[in-house]
Amino acid sequence: MGVNIQTIKDIRFYLSRELEEIYQEPEISALVNIIIKTVTGISRLHQLYIPEHPVTVEHGVRIIDICKELRTGKPLQYVLGETVFYNCTIRVNSATLIPRPETEELVDLVIKENSGFTGNITDIGTGSGCIAIALAANLTGSVVTGTDISGEAVRTARENALLNNVSAFFIESDIFSPDYDILRKTDIIVSNPPYVLNSEKQFMNRNVVDFEPHLALFVSDSDPLVYYRAIIDAAEKILNPGGRLYFEINEAMGNAMIRLLESAGYLKIEIAEDINGKKRIIKGTKSV
Repeated sequence: MGVNIQTIKDIRFYLSRELEEIYQEPEISALVNIIIKTVTGISRLHQLYIPEHPVTVEHGVRIIDICKELRTGKPLQYVLGETVFYNCTIRVNSATLIPRPETEELVDLVIKENSGFTGNITDIGTGSGCIAIALAANLTGSVVTGTDISGEAVRTARENALLNNVSAFFIESDIFSPDYDILRKTDIIVSNPPYVLNSEKQFMNRNVVDFEPHLALFVSDSDPLVYYRAIIDAAEKILNPGGRLYFEINEAMGNAMIRLLESAGYLKIEIAEDINGKKRIIKGTKSV
């Protein structure tokens, strides 16, 4: 059957028909809104009130190409090459995780608790740079540095900083063998390290398992806190006394993380729940 896309209404019909075997209806509706806005620049309200708004041949071809990629299970953010995170436009690719709403909550907590902050912030395992960039955009008096073991991720993060017109520094660094000559002293460490157990992989959607970088997602069931221990070890040298640690965590690891921070001498340890009531964020203050 030939594809005839001439209006916004045609796009909706085409995408709904082609994606119905892969996505549920509410998800399709959300995807369609994003795709139309990204490809045509037409606002959601305009889409709804003027469904007969004409689209160009080029737009129609782009819609068909996007649909073909979505039908493989590839996440929309990778298909479009970008997403929105805490009001920042973040480019993503196969070397970077797609930013999650839970991570926005982590950023939101850091911003709310550090209003007017003017010290150094370090984001370890920065990936696309979304955390570092959102913090730099909202805590404008701070100096933000992001680190990642992936050179490609660091390049993407630098591009995202330019895209959002924020000042943030990004360096390639392995948390398991830190180069303390390039890691500056810092007052806040923020991290969303890998914390999904390998045994949890079987319960995850294939668009995550098949397309997102496993190095940034999964950890061994036998040592699920390996990244957190490495970051806390590095914090012993780079985090100033009285400095704060903020982590996104596996909801099942809250008590283990409390014990880990306590054993390292951290004070004021608290766990925060995300919008779904899951224990997803932990924070602590380094003893003076």
